[in-house]
Amino acid sequence: MSDSQLTEESEEIRDFLNVDSVFRKKGRKIYPYIPGFLIRYIARIVHQDELNAAIKRLHHKKNLEFLEHVLLNEFGVEIVVRHFENLPTDGRFIVAGNHPLGGMDGMALMHIVGKKRPDLKFLANDILLEIPNLRELFVPVNKHGRSTHETVRIMDELFSSDDVVLVFPAGLVSRKQKGGISDLDWKKTFITKAINYQRDIVPVHIDGENSQFFYNLARWRKRLRVKANIEMLYLPDEMFKQKGKKITITFGEPVSYATFTRALTHQQWADRMKAHVYGLPGGNLQFKF
Repeated sequence: MSDSQLTEESEEIRDFLNVDSVFRKKGRKIYPYIPGFLIRYIARIVHQDELNAAIKRLHHKKNLEFLEHVLLNEFGVEIVVRHFENLPTDGRFIVAGNHPLGGMDGMALMHIVGKKRPDLKFLANDILLEIPNLRELFVPVNKHGRSTHETVRIMDELFSSDDVVLVFPAGLVSRKQKGGISDLDWKKTFITKAINYQRDIVPVHIDGENSQFFYNLARWRKRLRVKANIEMLYLPDEMFKQKGKKITITFGEPVSYATFTRALTHQQWADRMKAHVYGLPGGNLQFKF
């Protein structure tokens, strides 16, 4: 690699996250009226300096190697895996699970699945997409500006491939609800894709919680009828709060795509798969319907 290439790469890494630049570009009309202290506060809660420093320091590590180093060395996370034998070593399948943390859970799941199947792709629309060291592992969904035709093409290429596809069907991080901390409704897309592309589904449960501040902010935001998910700004901060904690991942038995008959709608099957995932920690590893 030439010196000029190294310089260009270092520049990209250094500028990976710049809150001031984001506001300057995305909100040109209102930028002059945004107080500097607010921009500095947002930069602090998204851990701008720490993230930029880490990514620059680890620029030579990519994909699964980067994940392993970040999880074990940077964050000191302990990952406990239960019933790993349920994850096949070959074949085309979808890994579908709950989404309790909003960053650390996705990285932990990729790290563990990658030990058996490094040929993985993660459908994602969150902060992990912006990390240059991980871009090759992700297929972005709901990307602003992409046409419907292009999205269909990308999804078809992905599910037609031999890659293992990882997905959080809820799309959003778990919230505090009446029964405790759990996902919002699961979208049916993963069931539809499993049927159309003849992919079995491996259900997985990830144990973890964000801070009470995060859940309370989400609750009050909803009560005040604020549409913008402002709590999402705090997900990087929540990720840093996971330092030194334990994440338990439980794999259920693979569920054949042939299971999803017309006896139920795709949404009903998705609802049942969600309920099944939350039963995995209790030892209910076989999908029953």
